[in-house]
Amino acid sequence: MSENLRKYFTTGEFAKLCNVKKQTLFHYDEIGLLSPEIKNEKGYRYYSYHQFDVFNVIELLKEVDMPLKEIKLFLKNKTPAELIELLKGKTLEIQKKINNLNKIQKIIDTKIALTENALRLDFNQIRLEEQEEELLFLSDSILDCSDRSFLKSVSQFIDFLYKNELDIGYPIGAIVSKEKLLEEDYDNYSYLYTKTEDNVESVSFYTKPKGLYVVAYHVGNDKNISKTYKKIMKFIDTHHIKLGSYSYEEYVLDEISVSGNDHYVTQIMIKVEEK
Repeated sequence: MSENLRKYFTTGEFAKLCNVKKQTLFHYDEIGLLSPEIKNEKGYRYYSYHQFDVFNVIELLKEVDMPLKEIKLFLKNKTPAELIELLKGKTLEIQKKINNLNKIQKIIDTKIALTENALRLDFNQIRLEEQEEELLFLSDSILDCSDRSFLKSVSQFIDFLYKNELDIGYPIGAIVSKEKLLEEDYDNYSYLYTKTEDNVESVSFYTKPKGLYVVAYHVGNDKNISKTYKKIMKFIDTHHIKLGSYSYEEYVLDEISVSGNDHYVTQIMIKVEEK
């Protein structure tokens, strides 16, 4: 190599330095995005170490979804002020992505924890359990609503959760009143609910009370859930306890963890009191 080229990288060397294939550099040169600093009469290409920083900026802008055409336009007409404005704008975009990824990670962590806990449960057991109070976000009342109104309420509830970023991975549950339990009208829900963070100032929460609960599990299609409720009511009578105000239903295993609704598992928690 001649003396004046000793401080330059060949295409292969520069590609290795940038951790890309040579074809990437050929493509960038072809579209006028990043051309070698020197091309000799034999067609050999040479890059300076200064161009490594330019390459890094190109890859950075690609990572934040800036098209190559826009990157090329920016590099062709760049000024310090435009660089600052561009990078500040990209910083805001990156922060939004980080926030979104943090929310996704929170949902994933919740799903993992719920599923791991479900695998430790005995689905054949009905038991009494002391539970702490929980804050739940409720839908509007859906008591005695028609099937069409029910579907509309579910859609509105889910839409509100997503628009207000309240979904953190917990299932959507349903609340059945004591009156409907006694009437054996088990699918006539009073409200839908989900658990979410309690630091959302714009949202009103319902407090699921602390106390004694009968906890049972229904395995299979919700259409047959009455069988499990009847077992629970028998358990309540046998243990001489008094039915409380509400039953709370929520999936512990559903379509994301098992195949087919015959394998779904619904946790049923009914507030009870000593007689």
